[in-house]
Amino acid sequence: MKLLGERIGKLLRGGELIELVGDVGAGKTTLTKGIATGLSIDEDVQSPSFTISRLYDARDNLRLAHYDFYRLNDAGIMVHELSEAINDPLMVTVVEWADAIRHVLPNERLEIHLSSPSVSDRRVELTARGAHYEALLGELV
Repeated sequence: MKLLGERIGKLLRGGELIELVGDVGAGKTTLTKGIATGLSIDEDVQSPSFTISRLYDARDNLRLAHYDFYRLNDAGIMVHELSEAINDPLMVTVVEWADAIRHVLPNERLEIHLSSPSVSDRRVELTARGAHYEALLGELV
């Protein structure tokens, strides 16, 4: 998961939105750690399950915004912060558990569905929503 995330992170240029979908333990935070590595982030990336969001400085004046809405039924004021992050051309935004804020997500984004059919196996499905993300997936292959 981390290597895949790193490959994705190296391709990001800012303004991207990545939605991670998967059960607890499917690898969402591990994938995000890889994305951070690909963005040349040296900090220890941690799950924002309790803090809801974490920001990291990245290469080329970019920033990584990592959101986790697992514990929220209603995102409330976080919707405004998320909207700002999504619309910032120097921000790469990763969102876990997006059900509470799906109404503010733009149609164009990269969706990554993760599942763990067994303890050691992971299944990954990447869906590009929009031309930019289709091009990004084309570079991954």
